[in-house]
Amino acid sequence: MSNKITNAKPMLAYTYISPGKFELIDKPKPELQSPRDAIVRITLGSICTSDLHIKHGSVPRAVPGITVGHEMVGVVEEVGSEVRNVKAGDRVTVNVETFCGECFFCKNGFVNNCTDPNGGWALGCRIDGGQAEYVRVPYADQGLNRIPDSVSDEQALFVGDVLATGFWAARISEIKPDDTVLIIGAGPTGICTLLCVMLKQPKHIIVCEKSPERARFVREHYPSVEVVAPEDCIATVRQKCERGGADVVLEVAGAEDTFRLAWECARPNAIVTVVALYDKPQMLPLPEMYGKNLTFKTGGVDGCDCAEILSLIEAGKIDTTPLITHRYKLADIADAYHLLENKLDGVIKVAVEP
Repeated sequence: MSNKITNAKPMLAYTYISPGKFELIDKPKPELQSPRDAIVRITLGSICTSDLHIKHGSVPRAVPGITVGHEMVGVVEEVGSEVRNVKAGDRVTVNVETFCGECFFCKNGFVNNCTDPNGGWALGCRIDGGQAEYVRVPYADQGLNRIPDSVSDEQALFVGDVLATGFWAARISEIKPDDTVLIIGAGPTGICTLLCVMLKQPKHIIVCEKSPERARFVREHYPSVEVVAPEDCIATVRQKCERGGADVVLEVAGAEDTFRLAWECARPNAIVTVVALYDKPQMLPLPEMYGKNLTFKTGGVDGCDCAEILSLIEAGKIDTTPLITHRYKLADIADAYHLLENKLDGVIKVAVEP
């Protein structure tokens, strides 16, 4: 049995055709395939850097023919008979990850490693995602969270992915009040990571960013944070940190030299959390690192904190709306990709409307 609002028209869907080629095509509206599924009508979406990695051929598990996109909010249209947490008409966030809630990894909070065939990052990678008018969400009883009435779509847009990533990264980094924390990269994920690190109230936060526009954005919106350029990062960290380096480093940039920069800026016995995705393999030069005794923590995100994040947004403790610098219609999404891919016009995040 399901609670259903019918609509038989085909829908627009931005589709992964082949490496380097995405195309907006007509597809049938998705249908329920399992009692734990839900169909969500997308009301607002976005483009993630991970979508660009798919386009560039850097995500081997991505399946040609799928609808891309995993950052979205919407309204529930239809639910399967075993979905109890949401109903038709509810406004919801959609988790980037699909997880059953029952396997060893899910029960221990490691939902990115869910053993279900559709577990982990499936939406917009291995199954149809949300840069479309509708999306089917497997395990909707786990992956959908109702948006509080006082929270707008814009406020909730990044909860299921980029903000969940920042929250996860801050949580696993074991940040203490006396710590100096270095965040490398002030792109969308870097800023979301910054917002979540700020909740931990460490003694000192340094952000390393090469883009003058993004460095200016951080200084304008988060004046308590020190911002440095990559060429000054090591010297600044060593000058500011009495222990010879940062206590915690979060690498969120994913550039050619930022992995090395991350461990070089860390003090001995520090935690280095690697949030970024890379287009190329990274080297771990163990002879150079001998004696630093670093602890590395790597992605992907275990996005199981969405309800808590929504509560923090509702309480006014997290606000990601300044990240939305541009808006596009779904029909013009190729232009939005061009803008984001080439980092034009000071873009940070794009909101995509149906």
